[in-house]
Amino acid sequence: MKPVIVICGTTGVGKSKLAVELAQRISQGALSPEWRSSKVLNADAMQVYRGLDVLTNKMPENERQGVEHLLMDFKNPGERYVVGDWVEDAMRTIDQMHERAEVPIVVGGTSYWLQHLIFSNRLPNDPASSPPASTTSRAPDEELAASIAALPPEMRALLNNLPDPAPSAADQPDLALTLHEILAKLDPVISGTWHWRDTRKVLRSLSIIKATGQRPSSLYRSQAAEVALPRYDTLCFWLHADMTALEPRLRARVDDMLRDGLLDEVSALRKIAGTNSNDADLSQFDYTSGIYQSIGFKEFDQYLAEVNPSSAQYDLTVENMKVSTRQYAKRQVSWIRNKLIPAVYAARRAADNGPDFYALDATDLAGWQRNVSDIAQNITAAFLSGQSIPDPLTTSLAAEKLLRESAKSADPMAMLEARRQIVCPTCTVDKNRPVMIIEGEPWEVHCRTKVHRKLSRKMSSGVDNGVDGLASAID
Repeated sequence: MKPVIVICGTTGVGKSKLAVELAQRISQGALSPEWRSSKVLNADAMQVYRGLDVLTNKMPENERQGVEHLLMDFKNPGERYVVGDWVEDAMRTIDQMHERAEVPIVVGGTSYWLQHLIFSNRLPNDPASSPPASTTSRAPDEELAASIAALPPEMRALLNNLPDPAPSAADQPDLALTLHEILAKLDPVISGTWHWRDTRKVLRSLSIIKATGQRPSSLYRSQAAEVALPRYDTLCFWLHADMTALEPRLRARVDDMLRDGLLDEVSALRKIAGTNSNDADLSQFDYTSGIYQSIGFKEFDQYLAEVNPSSAQYDLTVENMKVSTRQYAKRQVSWIRNKLIPAVYAARRAADNGPDFYALDATDLAGWQRNVSDIAQNITAAFLSGQSIPDPLTTSLAAEKLLRESAKSADPMAMLEARRQIVCPTCTVDKNRPVMIIEGEPWEVHCRTKVHRKLSRKMSSGVDNGVDGLASAID
């Protein structure tokens, strides 16, 4: 297998900086006599979109030091682009690079994408890339067939003629809810992991049912019996910083983004979204889709929707963005520790050529050269030259602590169940528009919000939880 270098880690930890340093050293011939050229391949789901460089935290051109960045700035905002699309594009790009004796350095914070690139056969067949369903649909198994037959006629008709592309939950909430209800009746396990507003994932699950004749949860369970093996000779670097040191950097980054024109980019994106919308009411967007998932858009979209927002509202919006950034960083670490690392260890147990996975301590920026750059360059040089590389547990005290094998399973079902959604009855004003929150820390954070606490007090005191109650709680 040919080499691929992967750099993962939280937002703001220095992944792009390390990628550029390694690409430069490889291209200078300093790390391997065989591989003398390298490029960076983007694995950030937001940075595939053109423009909006501040909102998506793209590395400035002058900091790229002439290193070419691929799969970046090539999709229009609002365009559908999901993990299967990216993996296909990334594999094709990597093959082309290998033909030119170039080392791909894949870098990004979307660890879900990275994991599906590193390991083969972990994505169920995507019906969107298959022939029409009329030629590929398989007869459902007996139990699933009974569930389909039990659907109301209008739901069966919708299942037989699924919309394409996925509808916007903001523009068509009734259709979005109906699709989620169909999935709940056919595969309650999978429906529990997707928010009803996440129409892309809901629609994809329904499409898998039609194309395979099986529940997606059954397909994921069958995957659990197979060890995912790597596609490439893979060297992974996980850049990690203690949250106590990282959080001030993340807060400062938000301030820098505001200084560099974040509000202008959010305003521009609101106009783009408005142009693409069929709904005259543009006060809501689908924050689970594409570029609209970017941290900063949701927070400042709501702020800019106000006619005369106050300075207090601005300060609160800035703080909300900083909190969202910190929570996102924690989720990124959780994915790496609980999903990516177990998959790496499982692959190494099953094959001699499993991925090499190293943790680099980026806590102390003053020690970057010693703790990150030098170690990464030495390991990369040995890796590309086919020489012996060090035990990942011995590179630093932090690495020894971080890389102890997780007891959590790499089972795909466990990965999905970790995202189980629950309905908040307190904050659900309209039962046809349920407020859904992920179990665990997101639910705990939600329960501490001002709106939830006020509505809880009103409910406990016997005050009706209606629209007026919600409005007063928000005020």
